[in-house]
Amino acid sequence: MPDNGAAAGRRRVVIVGAGFAGLAAARRLGRADVDVTVIDRMNHHLFQPLLYQVAAGAVSMGECASPIRASLRHRRNSLVLMDEVVDFDIDRREVVLDRGERIAYDSLIVACGMQTSYFGNDEWQNVTCGLKTLADAVDLRNRIFGAFEEAERSTDAKSREEWLTFAVVGGGPTGVEVAGALATLAKHSRKGDYSRIAPEDSRVILLDAGQRVLAPFSESLSAKAANGLTELGVTVREGVRATAIDSRGVTIDVGGSTERITSRTVVWAAGVQAVGVTAALARGTGADTDRAGRIQVQPDLTVPGHPEISVIGDIANLEGPGGRPLPGLATVAIQQAAHVAKAIKRGQPGATTPFRYLDKGALAVIGRGRAICEIRGLELSGRMALATYLGVHLFYLGGEGKRLKLLLDWITTRIGNRGSQVIEGELSSVERAPPGEVVPSG
Repeated sequence: MPDNGAAAGRRRVVIVGAGFAGLAAARRLGRADVDVTVIDRMNHHLFQPLLYQVAAGAVSMGECASPIRASLRHRRNSLVLMDEVVDFDIDRREVVLDRGERIAYDSLIVACGMQTSYFGNDEWQNVTCGLKTLADAVDLRNRIFGAFEEAERSTDAKSREEWLTFAVVGGGPTGVEVAGALATLAKHSRKGDYSRIAPEDSRVILLDAGQRVLAPFSESLSAKAANGLTELGVTVREGVRATAIDSRGVTIDVGGSTERITSRTVVWAAGVQAVGVTAALARGTGADTDRAGRIQVQPDLTVPGHPEISVIGDIANLEGPGGRPLPGLATVAIQQAAHVAKAIKRGQPGATTPFRYLDKGALAVIGRGRAICEIRGLELSGRMALATYLGVHLFYLGGEGKRLKLLLDWITTRIGNRGSQVIEGELSSVERAPPGEVVPSG
C-alpha cells in the first residue's frame, strides 16, 4: 500500500474534489490531529459564480480561480495531489487514481461535484457551449467575440444575423446570468468598437422549458427577473423545449409546434449530472442514486452502511425542509463540510448527528445593475439586491488582494472599461474548437 504522507498512528482523511465543499472541509481539518490528502483533477479551486463574467470578458480567469496549494499552504497536515480518482476499493478503504496508485483512508469525504448534462443528447456537446469549467468560460468568450468578428467581416445579411444571435438554453441562475451579461455586452460594451455592426443588431434569446425563469425563487421575483431581462433586450421564451441543436441553431417545441432559431452561438445551461466517478462510489457501496446520479445519503451525510464515507456538496442527495432536496448551492456545500469536519476532528470516522441546513437565501444577477435576492422570506431586487450579491461573492471569494481587484474590475466595467475581450487563437481556430478546449494563443 503506497504511503500517502500519513504520520505514524494518525488517522488518514482523503478528500475527493476541491470545490466549495472539499476545500472548506480541508481548511476545517487543517489543524486537526489527522493527515489530509486532497485530490482534484485540476490544480485550482474554481469560483463558479464568476464564470459567466469571464465569458463576457468582465473579469479575468485569475480572478475566479486560485491554486489549491496556495489555499492550503498553512495547513501542514495537508497533501494536495493533482490527479483523477477513477474508482474506490471500499473493502480495503482505498481510492484508486488514474495511473493505478492507491491512497488509503480512515475517513473519506467525496465532494467531486457535478458536470453538464445534455439529457441523453450528448452530440449537442459538440455544438454548444457549457459553463461549468474555466475552459468552458474561455471557450465561450472566444465564441462570443469571435461571433462579433465574423459578423463584422460578413457581407451577407443572413449570415450576419446568425452570428449576432445568441441562444441560451436554460432559465436557471446560470442561464439568466449569461443572457443578461450577453445583452449588457451587446448594448453597452461594443459601442464604437466596430464599423459595420451596431449594438441593436444583436439578439439574445433565453429559452426555458419551465413556465417561469428562476423557478426556485418566488413568482414575484421570477417575474421581476424576466422583466429585467426584457428591459435589457433579452427575448425570454418560457415553456419551450429544445429538441435539436446543430452548429447553425436550435429547434424548439412550442406547444406541440416546431420552431427554428438560427444562431451560431448556443449556450447550454439546462442541466447537470454527477461526475462519472460518483457512479463508481454508488456501485462499491450499494448506495442509491437519483436521476442526476447524486448519492442518496443518510441525514448525517454518510453513505448507508459506511460511517467512514461522507458525501457532501452538489453530489449529495439529502432531503431538506419541505421534503425537497437541498439545492446545489455553495452555502449548502460549505455548511455540510463544516458538519463533517467537526465530527472527524472529534475522532469520529464521520458525522453521526443529522445535518441541519441554515438557509441563507438565494441570489441571482440579471444584468447591468440588476439582481434579485431572497433571504428568509425577505425579497429584494434592484440595487439593494445587487449590493447584497456583490458582498456575498466578495466574502466567499477569499484573498484580500483578489477581492479588491475584482471590485475594481466590476466598477471599471460598469463605467465603460472593455475588460478582457481577447480571442485566444486565430478566428478560424476558435470556430472549430470543441467546447471545453481552450485554443492556445500564438
